Amino acid sequence: MIPTRTQAERLLREAEQCNPGPWGNHSRIAAHCAEKIAGLCEGLDAEKAYVLGLLHDIGRKFGVRHLGHVSDGYTYMMSLGYDEAAKICLTHSFNNQSVKEYIGKSDTSDEEMELIQTTLTKTVFDDYDRLIQLCDSLAGSEGVLDIEERMGDVKKRYGCYPKEKWDTNIRLKEYFEQKTGKDIYDVVSRSE
Repeated sequence: MIPTRTQAERLLREAEQCNPGPWGNHSRIAAHCAEKIAGLCEGLDAEKAYVLGLLHDIGRKFGVRHLGHVSDGYTYMMSLGYDEAAKICLTHSFNNQSVKEYIGKSDTSDEEMELIQTTLTKTVFDDYDRLIQLCDSLAGSEGVLDIEERMGDVKKRYGCYPKEKWDTNIRLKEYFEQKTGKDIYDVVSRSE
């Protein structure tokens, strides 16, 4: 289950009041990209993709955390009964279903890490998971970015970017280009 578009937009606004920062605009850009791409993919619902993109980082509501935002978002969405949004909060950071590929500080409690690892292991990824992973890699806080430039920036800021994760992001871009039949940057362009 997921909230409506209006409910999701309200949840994001409320979350930004708790922890202001560029992550809110990043989430809006990811949502825009997800909606545009899903609208051209058979079997995907553009409205659902938008909501999931909007809420993928909702765990940031609870403060400046790295890996902790994953468990915070998952737990928060589950508490509201939004299991599909909770799943995206978890899967968006692990495109190869491996916690070892997380880029950033491991700032979780043992219980939070157990929740992430256990739930991730049992999760079956679908095209919504893959789509939000791609859109997370395309979305800056100011607009859509070249995926390789975005990954390069993350590598510069954190000192690393696992090759497997990098390669998977490139494959995700190619996968959705094949599904849409278009260059992904043309699909997500705001000039319409």
